[in-house]
Amino acid sequence: MLVLVRLETMNRALIVIDVQESFRARPSWEQIADPKIAEPVNRLVRLARANGDLVVWVLHTEPGSQSVFDPAQGHVRLLEELEQPMPGERVLHKTSHNAFTTTNLQQLLTEAGVRELVVCGIRTEQCVETTTRVGSDLGYQVVFVTDATTTSPYGGLSAEAIIERTEVVLRDRFARIATVAELEAELGTSEA
Repeated sequence: MLVLVRLETMNRALIVIDVQESFRARPSWEQIADPKIAEPVNRLVRLARANGDLVVWVLHTEPGSQSVFDPAQGHVRLLEELEQPMPGERVLHKTSHNAFTTTNLQQLLTEAGVRELVVCGIRTEQCVETTTRVGSDLGYQVVFVTDATTTSPYGGLSAEAIIERTEVVLRDRFARIATVAELEAELGTSEA
């Protein structure tokens, strides 16, 4: 018996970057701008699922480092209060600052027909920003959802200043800057 399967293409993908217990296991978690980062991320996940968008979960790993990012330490897993991946949603493990270089993310997006990325996650200015820049360079339209990102103070800058700087350097060059509420209004779903 021959069974034909029609693959649906998705125009948009939500990329959830490094919203993982590794960060909560670090002393700097006490200084993080939004310790309740799971709430806005969960809203984006529900919105993406409601709209039939691809959801890809990305976790940062540093195998053999004996740090909180070493999978052997047990912290490389999604924050417990996050929505958990549904069947068909991929969980990728990266070892670089962006979600493309050390994973098959681009292949997954290409196979699904994705042209637009919605990005969120931990370390606004590091892995989320770097993924945004690489995604833009690869030709994707990128939406950077600032209020679904967070970071800690660094180099004498407050977390808020880092987040603001990140918006400034990405806006209209590499990404459209949006809030969770703006996307909910735009895509017809609201938590209100």
